[in-house]
Amino acid sequence: MSNDAGVAVLEVGGSHVTAAVVSQGSWEVGSLRRTPLDSQTSAEQIVTQLAAAATQLPLANGLALAMPGPFDYAAGIAWYRGVDKFDSLYGFDLGQSLRSQLDLDRVVFVNDAEAFTVGEWTTGTLQGLERCCGVTIGTGIGTAFLTNGQVVRTGDTVPPGGELYRTDIAGKPLEDWISSRAILRAYDGPDGIGVKEVAEAARAGDTHAHQTLVEAFTVLAEALTPWLARFGATRAVLGGSISGAFDLVSQVFTFDVAVTKDTEHSAIIGAAVRALA
Repeated sequence: MSNDAGVAVLEVGGSHVTAAVVSQGSWEVGSLRRTPLDSQTSAEQIVTQLAAAATQLPLANGLALAMPGPFDYAAGIAWYRGVDKFDSLYGFDLGQSLRSQLDLDRVVFVNDAEAFTVGEWTTGTLQGLERCCGVTIGTGIGTAFLTNGQVVRTGDTVPPGGELYRTDIAGKPLEDWISSRAILRAYDGPDGIGVKEVAEAARAGDTHAHQTLVEAFTVLAEALTPWLARFGATRAVLGGSISGAFDLVSQVFTFDVAVTKDTEHSAIIGAAVRALA
């Protein structure tokens, strides 16, 4: 592997793909370019979009992709269904398609929440901690539990697969309590708004908006607290689009918690670290 070429990374979301190169060791991020992504088109068109983003990068060391789940990261096969993005990739061998289209031997897939958390451990708010946790909050909930920078997915100290979203609270999936759709449903505001607008309304004095956010984050705190205790995590970091509301809800957390400076930046670094592991 050539150290000079850096690690080529794509950070993939439901509406965008960000291409970047990460320098090994210094973990500096360069050649950053964010482009729109149509995740509701055909599988072939999605591959074409991802390949177009990747060709902007030096690919001597292969390609790492930070992707949301559900996804078989080892096999490179997507299992999206009913999540309003990438449905055409269900059962699709994305790894083989990208290797073929880009003429690469090596394409590595990393869970986006794990990439984010590893990035925070490498250069961010979790740096050097023995046991810690990262949580991404957006269209869904992503989590990763780390021991000395290594992801832990098994055992009785972490949720099933290390994924908190698999847990139920009061008989309902966690994401029915806290996610963009859950918050917008509870707020019941005008069509077309997002959680960002709910947070802005709360800051402007809308007590219903504030209470909606407090209730959602209270459920997250209650769901996370026992797992942090079992795992022995000394800090958690929040990322994702909804983490921007933290200033409105910080009082619900009884454990050491921080908010990332940049979810995307950390995920890019973490994907590079995992690709080099």
